[in-house]
Parts: sequence; structure tokens; C-alpha cells
Amino acid sequence: MIRRPVVAGRFYEGSKTGLQREVASFCNEEEVKEKVIGLIAPHAGFIFSGKVAGAVYSKVEIPEKVVILGPNHTGQGESAAIMSEGSWETPLGKVEIDPGLARAILKNSDRIKEDCLAHIGEHSIEVQLPFLQYLKDFFKFVPICIGYSDFEAYKEIGRAIASGIKQSGEDVLIVASSDMTHYESQSEAERKDAIATSAILKLDEEELFDKIRELNITMCGYAPTIVMMMAAKELGAKEAKLIKYMTSGETSGDYARVVGYAGMVIK
Repeated sequence: MIRRPVVAGRFYEGSKTGLQREVASFCNEEEVKEKVIGLIAPHAGFIFSGKVAGAVYSKVEIPEKVVILGPNHTGQGESAAIMSEGSWETPLGKVEIDPGLARAILKNSDRIKEDCLAHIGEHSIEVQLPFLQYLKDFFKFVPICIGYSDFEAYKEIGRAIASGIKQSGEDVLIVASSDMTHYESQSEAERKDAIATSAILKLDEEELFDKIRELNITMCGYAPTIVMMMAAKELGAKEAKLIKYMTSGETSGDYARVVGYAGMVIK
């Protein structure tokens, strides 16, 4: 199966040349790159979140295998949906799914299910690919779309991903796709997002889960982030860093209702 892009020409430029130019404007290829286990990058329209995504991807040494975890905005399909074969297409070309790594993850989990439906109309994983394609000539990936569930489910999924990666014996980058607070004032978004990023910086996924619910932090990709944190810690992560934070208000000029974006790495 070839998964066709659903937000090309809307969230980002629809032509190859235009998209290359757009992504290049957000990336700094002169940055010193470091090996990391996981990262968090936003998934909004590039005009709003591209600076944050470009900053975090520019800091990372991208391996030839990537697992991308995205939230399920559409509500379709399984609550933890993986595609283990085929390819995804963007204006920059096709990216093949790594079937070996996908099946290694799948066999370690009772919760992750083979499912294409969750991915067909979901943009959160798609928008990560152009940055990876621009910065890395060749890579394969595994897409996993994660819906709302309980904390124990996220822990189990994280452990399954870590086990699959360990069994592969290869370097794998785990990407969690998430925006932060949605449609609140600049000051309130900054306040809530500081609380969420503080939990991530402490590598405390349980605190993040609790604060999301306690303070109604509308971080749409908190589930992928928790899963990524759990997997990264299983793979030896000891430190997290905030690379860049901004809001949509810095682009639109509307600070009354903003969306927050954070780019972070875990190593």
C-alpha cells in the first residue's frame, strides 16, 4: 500500500521544489548534530510550527531507522495502530516502511494492532517526513498512531517499542509528534506548557500524564510523548533538553488564542 499525503499543499508546500525550499528555510544544516534516542516535534502547518520542527531536527543525527508516533485526531481505526508494510508518499518522494522492525514491535505487544485506517486521514505522522527526507538521504520508518487510553497501556506500548528496537540491534530514532496547549492566551499557554515540558525534562512520564489531566493541558500528542519517554528510558535515556519553544502568536500576531509548539530531545 502507498499511503498518499493528505495535507500537502495545505500544511506545507505541495510541490517538490517548493517543499524543499520551505523545509530548508527552517533547518540549519551547520548545526552540530548529536545522537539521541527520542525527540518531540510539532505537527501544525509549517508556517506556524516549522521553525520549531526545523530547530529540533537540525540538532539530531538521524539514523537509517525511525519510529514515528502520532496522536489519532480522527478517531478512526485501532487505538494503537501500526503499519508494517508499504510506503508513505510526500512531494519529496516515497519513504518505505521497515517491515522487520514493525513486526518486531508488533509481536511484543498485545495492544498494538495492524491497521491502516487510523493512518489514512491523520496528519501528525505525515508532517514529520519532509524534515527527515530533507536531512537524511535514506531511511526507513515505522508509523504508529496512538489514541487515548490509560497510563498502563502507554507503558506497555513503550516497552514493546523498546523491545522491538533492542531485538533489531540497530540505531533507531523515536519521534513523538505533538503540539502543546491549544487556543488559549499566550500567557496561559506558556504557563501550562512550562509545566508539561518540566515533567518531560525530568523524564517523568507519570507526572506528565497527571498534569495533563489535572490542569486540562490540551497537548494533543501527550500519548505519543509518554510512549516515547517510556521507550527511551528502557533504551537507556538519562537526559532531556528543550531545543525551542514558540507559539502560533509569534507568526499570526494573535496572542489571544495561540497554539504552543515545543521541540525537545531525549538522550
